[in-house]
Amino acid sequence: MRGRVRLIGAGVSAALLAPVAWWAARPGPATSGPRPVPTDLTERDPEATAEARRVYALLAGLENRARRGEASRTVIGQHVELHNERYNPAYGDYRGAKQPGYYYKKARDITGRLPGFVEVDLGPGYGQPGWAVGEPRPYSSSWPGCRRCWGYAEDAVDLALGVWAGLPRAADGSYRPSGTHVDCASGTRVSLPDNGGGPAGIVGFSFHQPYPGSTVKGFEQTRYRNSPAARDRGWFGRVVTEGTDEHRALLHDLGYLADHLGYLAAHGVPVLLRPYHEMNTRPGHGFWWAGQDPAAYRKLWRITYDYLVGTRGLHNLLFVWSPSAWEGTFAWEPGDYYPGGRHVDLVGVDDYSDTPQRPYRGERWTEFWYRGLEGYDRPRVMAESFHVPLGSAQPGTLSDTPWVLWTVWGQALTYDNVSEPRYRNTVADVRQTYGSDRVITADDWRSPDKSPLG
Repeated sequence: MRGRVRLIGAGVSAALLAPVAWWAARPGPATSGPRPVPTDLTERDPEATAEARRVYALLAGLENRARRGEASRTVIGQHVELHNERYNPAYGDYRGAKQPGYYYKKARDITGRLPGFVEVDLGPGYGQPGWAVGEPRPYSSSWPGCRRCWGYAEDAVDLALGVWAGLPRAADGSYRPSGTHVDCASGTRVSLPDNGGGPAGIVGFSFHQPYPGSTVKGFEQTRYRNSPAARDRGWFGRVVTEGTDEHRALLHDLGYLADHLGYLAAHGVPVLLRPYHEMNTRPGHGFWWAGQDPAAYRKLWRITYDYLVGTRGLHNLLFVWSPSAWEGTFAWEPGDYYPGGRHVDLVGVDDYSDTPQRPYRGERWTEFWYRGLEGYDRPRVMAESFHVPLGSAQPGTLSDTPWVLWTVWGQALTYDNVSEPRYRNTVADVRQTYGSDRVITADDWRSPDKSPLG
């Protein structure tokens, strides 16, 4: 979407971003430690929105505090798998239909506090034909509406706007101020969680994109083994080659993504966008974009960036690059896949290789990945983890490895698999994390006079 961004309300921006202004004005001592990361998003995107710039400045400020050896804080995040919450009765800790945002609300059910960051997914679909949304909207007029099992894409946009601006919302021009509607495909009444009606944090999107050209859209179509890449060695090269049918199919998929992100841009919502993650896994073990020629992967990233930022004019985005934890068996060291600082704002890791009880190589938990990302000179995030960062097994994680953002994956917040107790978050662990003064929750965003930086 091109043109000026319309803010959702001056009070929202002031309340949410006041801590950022506090940080920008606060000098820090010079040291001989790791070099600081850039703090101005316009170095990457000269047209970046004011909201995106301020969110990035906050995260970069947290990173630079840690690099100077000062006490820092971590925004605690929760990934929300809306497609599973809406349509999979066996998903999570409750057997039955769930309202969207179930695991966003679950953090408050356990601790009394909501996450300070929420990531939702505009892919992969739920095994249905074609891209679709629940109801026609101005941003999606070219997409078929009211298809079965596609209403969650509508909920993803509404939840993201609601986390940034509050749910329920005042009549501010956004699509569903109340956060409640009747799904046009099923007749089901859908209600997003009430989060106090004010700014409640920052938001992100991942994009588990089914392979370009797939007729059905679902998680199975994201897998390498189910894509043309498994049968045709030249297919991925054609995806990133302009003028091919495969490339046109890629742009079609990116148009779906851009239409939704553009709605958020129009309402002044900055988004941490995390596409094409875990690209460094071995061929056949991950997604269709994983284990490919690194140069072709970097080209895929640049095509996506140029389309979203250049062609579609989306300047509300922060780009997050997150390889899989490179333990040498399932995933390789990711450096060759890095698209470069001109196209990346934050770097992270999806860590399923070590647990609080069994840290990788016997080092401090997550330290190997935290140290390994330092040289990219970008704020470091734990992009996916089954675990909350603090608990009885690892009470010092955020002192040892002060990630600027830590996101727990979906149902893992209350994962309870008796055959694998090492993957379990106990209620005490979740409460310890959300109660820590090292963690930024939604409560911090609501107090203009209270800095998340402490």
